[in-house]
Amino acid sequence: MQCFGLELFSMVHISIRDLTKRFGNQTVLDRVSLDIGEGELFFLLGPSGCGKTTLLRHLAGFYQPNEGQILFDGDDVTRLPAHKRGTGMMFQSYALWPHLNVAQNIAFGLEERNRPRPEIEHRVAEALEVVKLDGLGTRKIAQLSGGQQQRVALARALVVRPRCLLLDEPLSNLDAKLRHEMRSEIRRICKEFGLTAIYVTHDRDEALSMADRLAIMDVGRVVQSGTPEEVYRNPASRMVAEFIGESCFIPGTVQAHAADGLYEVQTSFATLRARLSSPDWQPLHGEKTLLSIRPEALTFGHLLNSPNHFPGHIVDTTYLGSTAQYKLRIQNGPEIMVSEVNPSPVRQPSDIPVRAMAMPQDIVMLRGE
Repeated sequence: MQCFGLELFSMVHISIRDLTKRFGNQTVLDRVSLDIGEGELFFLLGPSGCGKTTLLRHLAGFYQPNEGQILFDGDDVTRLPAHKRGTGMMFQSYALWPHLNVAQNIAFGLEERNRPRPEIEHRVAEALEVVKLDGLGTRKIAQLSGGQQQRVALARALVVRPRCLLLDEPLSNLDAKLRHEMRSEIRRICKEFGLTAIYVTHDRDEALSMADRLAIMDVGRVVQSGTPEEVYRNPASRMVAEFIGESCFIPGTVQAHAADGLYEVQTSFATLRARLSSPDWQPLHGEKTLLSIRPEALTFGHLLNSPNHFPGHIVDTTYLGSTAQYKLRIQNGPEIMVSEVNPSPVRQPSDIPVRAMAMPQDIVMLRGE
C-alpha cells in the first residue's frame, strides 16, 4: 500500500488559544487553550453540554469563534473554510448515504476534490484494506452491520489523507463488544499512519484505554489535561475525580505536614494520612480538604505501615464476576465503596465488623469545596 503510506499523511501540531464561543447570551466555550502534538491521539472528555463537540466543530471549521485562534503548524486557520483545512471528520451518526454503495460513500470526498477516476478507485481500495473491509465495496450500506458502517465512515475520513482526524463520539451507537474491538482498530490506524487525532467522548473507558493525552471539560472550560494516568491518579477537583472514575469522598481538616510530602487529615472517624493532588497547593493547619479514594485502592487485607484504617460493616454487595463491590458503612463516618478483584468468597452484608485499609499514596487531598 505504497500510495496510502505514512509519507502521505502530514502530521500537524494544533494550538488553540483563548477560544471563546457564545450563542446569544450563553458562553459555550470560555477562553479554551490547548496544544495537541503531532501524531497525538487527544481526547476531549466531559459531561453533555460541556462544550467538547462545539470545540471539535471549531477545529473542523464548521463554527467561527467570537474570540481566540486556532493554529495548524503555526498557521492561523481560525477563519479558514472547512474544505480548505485538510481535516477528516467522523460523526456520531456516521452520516453515510444509503443510496450509495460502500465504495461510493468512501469516494465522495475525493470526487468533491475532482481527483482522477483511476486515483479514486486506487485510494478507495486501499482505504477498504486499511479498515479491513476488502471486497465489500459494492455492498449497500443497509447490508452492513453497525461495526462495518463505522469502518466505512472511518475509511471515508482517511481516504482524503487528512492533516488531522476529528472523531465525534464515533462508537456511541455500537454494542459493548464492537466498541471494545473498534477502540483498538481506531488507535491502531491512527498510530500506524501517524495521524494527529482529536476524539470527543463522554465514555471514560474509551478515553483511558485509547488516549495519549486527554482534557476534561466542564461548562465550556478545560478543567484539567494530561495523560490518562496523570488525570486519573491526580484529579484537580471533585468533578474530575468523579467523571474520570469512581471515587469515595471524605471531608476532613488538615492537621499536620507529615514525612515524605504527606499530610495528616482529621476526619469524623480517624486521622488519615494522604498526599496532595497538586504540588502548587500548600494547605495550612485547620484548612478544609476533601479526600478522594478510588474503590480499588481500598482492601480488606492488611497493609504494612499504613495508618489508614476504615472500620465498619458491609451494607451492600454487588457481584460482577471479576470483581465485587462492597458498600462499607464506616463507624462514625460515611459510606464508601470497596472493590475486590477475583473475590472468593464474596462477602455478604452483615453487622460483623470489618476493616478496610488504604495506602497514603492512594488517598488524594482536594481543595475543600
